[in-house]
Amino acid sequence: MEPRKKSSVEGQELKDHIIEFCEAQGADLVGFAPVERWDDAGEVPPDFRPRTLWPPARTVIVIGLEMPLPIVETTPSVLHMELYRTANRKLDTLAYDLTRHLNRMGHASFFFGRDVYANLKALRDAPMAAFSHVMAAKYAGLGTIGVSHCLLTPEFGPRVRFVSVFTAAVIPPDPLVEKDLCIKCELCCLCCPKKSLTMREDCVIGDYDKMACLAMAEDLTRRGCYPCGICTKVCPIGKDRVLYKQKGMRTKYLEEAKALAANPDDPEYKSWTHVRKYGLTKGKAAPVSRTGKDGKKKEA
Repeated sequence: MEPRKKSSVEGQELKDHIIEFCEAQGADLVGFAPVERWDDAGEVPPDFRPRTLWPPARTVIVIGLEMPLPIVETTPSVLHMELYRTANRKLDTLAYDLTRHLNRMGHASFFFGRDVYANLKALRDAPMAAFSHVMAAKYAGLGTIGVSHCLLTPEFGPRVRFVSVFTAAVIPPDPLVEKDLCIKCELCCLCCPKKSLTMREDCVIGDYDKMACLAMAEDLTRRGCYPCGICTKVCPIGKDRVLYKQKGMRTKYLEEAKALAANPDDPEYKSWTHVRKYGLTKGKAAPVSRTGKDGKKKEA
């Protein structure tokens, strides 16, 4: 097989072409980060930077998909879980398609999948991702990191999922968002079921108890309604709140747990609680069976 001839499309023309390609495939956000930004910022350990993971990398292309606010507000629910799964599948497919498209153009590329871990036990053993899409999205100028450790975007706040494509092509970068979008309203801390977030006075990003958050994810996985997503639900940042007329929700979010404890059928929360009642595993989920190499069934 002969090597593919490199396309003459480069620089800004290539950037415009990639944006057009991604938007045609359904992307809501597209950003471009030169790999030098990881080195210049020094926030990410060297082993987790693009050029360590793939030395030819010159640009990281970050693609984002919206998580519609009304669905996120039903969390924890099967509806929210299906949204999460669908967004992840579409992101990985889009990144795979863009990688192949760039390769056909002669620009060597590869993508780093959306959620690259086998299961929650793997996260408990090593609570780190091999590559951070949140940091990539920040360096691609798509937003800033908030108290919750989520990336906040002007368009959707934290209600967005990301995937990254590494390419050897040199593409004009997008400017960083200089002003923090997080207003430190503390809602993500106050509403977190596990109190895993704590505000800091010296910086925007809060202290984060990963194991407490993971315990919540494990419980929801057993029930069949992961992920939690409360911090993304309650964040007031994002133009999507204007679209859905969901501004000024602080009191409703803060009083939700207390109100539903007093009356599970509180009409104020009916549109959320109705969805949560259906499709869930009752009690402890049954173990999943799998077939081993010896042909015998084993419990996962």
